[in-house]
Amino acid sequence: MAVVTLDALDLAALLCSRVCHDLISPVGAIVNGLEVLEEEKDESTRQFAMDLIKKSSRTASAKLQFCRIAFGAAGSAGAQIDSGDAETISRGFLEDEKTKLVWNLPRAILPKNRIKLLLNLLVIAGQCIPRGGIITLDPVGTGETTGFSIKVTGTNPRIPPNVPALLVSDGGEDGVDAHRIQPFYAGLLAKACGVTVSLIAEGDGVVIATHQVAAAA
Repeated sequence: MAVVTLDALDLAALLCSRVCHDLISPVGAIVNGLEVLEEEKDESTRQFAMDLIKKSSRTASAKLQFCRIAFGAAGSAGAQIDSGDAETISRGFLEDEKTKLVWNLPRAILPKNRIKLLLNLLVIAGQCIPRGGIITLDPVGTGETTGFSIKVTGTNPRIPPNVPALLVSDGGEDGVDAHRIQPFYAGLLAKACGVTVSLIAEGDGVVIATHQVAAAA
């Protein structure tokens, strides 16, 4: 097991790179659409460009709102977050014509890191079904130590390579880069919350679940 540790500067830089990677595509599409509006006179082409700008703007906004909580400070130390707000931004980030989110978590005010962990686990859930499918979130337990069980089903669901290892800070031979930082960060959040995370192929899907670590006697 190649245990990886990152100092604060490297962790911050890699997370920033990840956020920028998520935003490049929709922001680039907005720029392209604006260029078409400046140059084109054909009305149908201009309408297509305007539709592209509107769709890409919504996508960029949804990604920013999601990343602000999933990767950002999201309030002061010890802050709590409304799970209803987490549901709203998760739907904006994950749902499209191919992917549906079934949210069975009751609305509650939960510790910030619990919500951040949940959002990061939903990112991993989306990676399990690259062709789309259904992501079903259920609570495990209640109160501030509420855990999560996420079942994903779809066409050829799979456990993303290296993710289980990265969740326990095992970077393998390749270490951690901007493409691998997200599951590594999810593992750090899990540790901060006092839980472990499992990914198990089960039936026609994959189950991602948190497990509370027993307190030392």
